[in-house]
Amino acid sequence: MRDLIWLIPLLPLIGFVINGIGRQVLSKSLVGFIGSGTVFISFLLSCTLFVSIYEARALGETGRISQHIFDWIKIGNLEVSLSFLVDPLSAIMLLVVTGIGFLIHIYSIGYMQHDGGFAKYFAYLNLFIFFMLVLVMGSNYLVMFIGWEGVGLCSYLLIGFWYKNSDYGAAAKKAFVMNRIGDLGFLIAIFFILNTFGSLEFSTVFESAKSFPVGDLTILTITLLLFVAATGKSAQIPLFTWLPDAMAGPTPVSALIHAATMVTAGIYMIARSNILFVLSPLTLQIIAIIGVCTALFAAATALTQNDIKKVLAYSTVSQLGYMFLGLGVGAFTGAFFHVLTHAFFKALLFLGAGSVIHGMSDEQDMRKMGGLKKALPITYMTMLIGTIAISGIPPFSGFFSKDEILAYAFAANPVYWVLGFIGALMTAFYMFRLIYLTFFGSFRGTDEQKHHLHESPKSMTLPLIVLAVLSIFGGMLNLPEVLGGQAWLATFLSPVFADGASLQHMHTITHSTEYMLMGVSVVGVLVMAFVAYNKYVKQGSVPEHDQVSRTGLAKLSYHKFYVDEIYELLIIKPINWLSVFLARIVDSLGIDGLVNGIGKSSFMTGKGVRLLQSGNVGFYLLLMVVGAIAIFLYGLLSF
Repeated sequence: MRDLIWLIPLLPLIGFVINGIGRQVLSKSLVGFIGSGTVFISFLLSCTLFVSIYEARALGETGRISQHIFDWIKIGNLEVSLSFLVDPLSAIMLLVVTGIGFLIHIYSIGYMQHDGGFAKYFAYLNLFIFFMLVLVMGSNYLVMFIGWEGVGLCSYLLIGFWYKNSDYGAAAKKAFVMNRIGDLGFLIAIFFILNTFGSLEFSTVFESAKSFPVGDLTILTITLLLFVAATGKSAQIPLFTWLPDAMAGPTPVSALIHAATMVTAGIYMIARSNILFVLSPLTLQIIAIIGVCTALFAAATALTQNDIKKVLAYSTVSQLGYMFLGLGVGAFTGAFFHVLTHAFFKALLFLGAGSVIHGMSDEQDMRKMGGLKKALPITYMTMLIGTIAISGIPPFSGFFSKDEILAYAFAANPVYWVLGFIGALMTAFYMFRLIYLTFFGSFRGTDEQKHHLHESPKSMTLPLIVLAVLSIFGGMLNLPEVLGGQAWLATFLSPVFADGASLQHMHTITHSTEYMLMGVSVVGVLVMAFVAYNKYVKQGSVPEHDQVSRTGLAKLSYHKFYVDEIYELLIIKPINWLSVFLARIVDSLGIDGLVNGIGKSSFMTGKGVRLLQSGNVGFYLLLMVVGAIAIFLYGLLSF
């Protein structure tokens, strides 16, 4: 199996080529089979690889597998190879990308069945899986960067999949441009890494980094640039506004790219580079502050949104903030654990939302839903499980991963815990608000929608059930010692985080304190769920269609705190004004004026001089005499 690692990313690429070339001739059933089958085989290979690494870890080995494909760049002392690295960290990511990717491919067969771009859609999905696998498996920063850029391209293609809608095209461009800001940081970081360590290979860079003192300025610069890259890809303040707009793409795309895989690439990159970040405590502090601020800001925005996908989009931004908080306080395992559990329950919630939209004839406004739990029982039960998981109610998966992050946050700085706890309360409220508005009360849609209301086909409900099971039991992966577990995930990942942990000053809390924090968190979440129930079920409250009636914080939250408008005023309009100025004044009058002026002067000079060529022999003789006299006078005067 170790010799077949290259097949894992290659198979989805083959699916992309076949479906892309044959999109006009292949049947939809064959397209779905090829697209899903190639990802499924990659998943099986990933499982085999994971078992191999698991067995190696059980024997006390690192479980690290490297495979050199070919030499890519050789210039002077610079040598960069296309090579893959699979260790405990990337092995789990392979399972997430291919496993959840396969489920979303199956779901898409039913969801996109009547779309004219069916084959093109599956080709794009396969291409995305390929680039995501390259990102995860790369053994050096340049290969990771290729995958990083590739998933950005696929994100653009899939967000703007329905390109005839100009708003969707604008959302795709917004995502592409905002990601390019972060990508520039990554590219500059690569140059700094190459200049500092003489290599881009992870093994060489991390081994050389051990000799640098904590707080070194060069390491600080590199980590800040890498964090800028992660900020763009993982939608943190200030580069987060692209992700809610990315809901313009098909719902399975939202589940795959903007919940389970692509947006976690920034967390994966920082976790992979943990030793560099541990050597820069200032960067970690910045990451923690940005993370907790993002978690709070996005949660506060989600409280008043009425579009079911927008609520989940801001929820994703908020949960990514928790992951960054975990990274910032040194809980690398906890942050990665939350990546896993979030992939389960957020993919479930997005696919559940897609099932609701499918049953509601493409309606996304929760104010026009209500009472759907009888018509969509499987969707209701699975989304309820996802809601319980994301809210952090035990024994569902989200409780364990979020608790681990908050425990580390409390040990590092109690203020982080307080802010994280407030974010958790808001998470519980807006998620149960979504459930109650969508599935409880009386139906508020049209008679036509009510007539066509139906549960989704098995191709869509089966992935929901699988993800619901994972959302329930996923927390067992890293059951903490305080609850009688052995923290399996932390042990499994220890070779990846060992160097960083050895340099890190770890904060610890007692078991009694951890029990108290768990208890407070759970009680707070249950209270918020009850408050939401009382408001939206017992009182039957439905958000106003007339948003003029909103005031204060509610109005700010509904309008997303006017962040897009602020960016429009402070950044986009000045840049557009500058562009117009440069085009009309500098370029048109200045550069074009100079170039055209030189051309015109040459033309006019030639036009004047050609009049001398009159064809009159006498005139030519006169000019010769004048010329001879002029030369004589010049020679006489100069003598």
